[in-house]
Amino acid sequence: MPLSSSNVLLAVAGCLTLGACTAKPLIPYSTDTPPLALVPASQARVEDKRGRFREIYCAVLEARGRDIPDYRPCEDALTRVGSEPAGTGKRVELGPSKRRLVGVMVAGVGYECFEQWLQAPGTVATHVRQFGYDLLQVKVDALSSSANNARQIRDAIMAMPAEAGASRLVLIGYSKGAPDILEAVVAYPEIHSRVAAVVSAAGAVGGSALADDAEQYQADLLRHFPGATCTSGDGGAINSLRSATRKKWLAQNPLPRALRYYSLVTFPQPDRISSILTSSYDKLARIDARNDSQMIFYDQVVPGSTLMGYVNADHWALAVPISRTHDTIGSLFVTQNAYPREALAEALLRFVEEDLTASAR
Repeated sequence: MPLSSSNVLLAVAGCLTLGACTAKPLIPYSTDTPPLALVPASQARVEDKRGRFREIYCAVLEARGRDIPDYRPCEDALTRVGSEPAGTGKRVELGPSKRRLVGVMVAGVGYECFEQWLQAPGTVATHVRQFGYDLLQVKVDALSSSANNARQIRDAIMAMPAEAGASRLVLIGYSKGAPDILEAVVAYPEIHSRVAAVVSAAGAVGGSALADDAEQYQADLLRHFPGATCTSGDGGAINSLRSATRKKWLAQNPLPRALRYYSLVTFPQPDRISSILTSSYDKLARIDARNDSQMIFYDQVVPGSTLMGYVNADHWALAVPISRTHDTIGSLFVTQNAYPREALAEALLRFVEEDLTASAR
């Protein structure tokens, strides 16, 4: 039986916070893990270009101003973490894209289940198309493993018309979409020539401790969403998100060096966590308070990537525009969901285009 509309968001939170009330250790004792070391990003071959991304994002926000929804001043849109590098001082190009990059989005767990209910307005794609970019979404199983979804990503890319010239596809993985993409580029080298870059956007690169004591049946509750057409798939979504699963996969699968990787991390100030997500935020805070309610900040970074920036938004606010289509739910539960996603997407594509051009030179 479908869930009533009054319980929709509570069901989402219950499924995606993955047992926030339990007192068990978030990361249980186990020797089934590769050797690990938490080191500064620079020692993990991560190149810090936050200064330049801030310049581009601030320029986009200033130029678009009140013409975009949920406008925020740049200083409130990004979080300064540690010693952020200074900007370059170079001019920010805000005209038409020369390379005409195409962002290819892969969403996280359960998106197919609540997509019809969400009724996302599609304004992000409409916005970036004004400047010669494009934004598409690859459909993957809502509740299947990353290995299963990697094949679907491969098939979708190979079905796209091949084009002459430099590759244009920027694969953008949100939440579980990031490991789905990483598994695709490792398992299917035939897609490399079509891919310009890979971006983790609040990606579950190193897994989430919230998944460690969760079970697949919790995620399967999303099948009862109003209008949901998703299936259980291969039933591997939760296992694919576990910390041990993701870190073991990273240890055993070096990423192809022919591709460029970027990391955009959610690092919200505590007052930017929506009220319905505070329980999962508090649960993760038992490990590290620097989390977005689903992911700790360092687990979102792709090894060997370019660090773009830390976004002052919780996990849902980055990519799931609930408050724009469900006002009442937004005001009562998803209280910090407003974010200028249109400007962020434009800045992301402009940064990647500029960086790819510079690296080619």
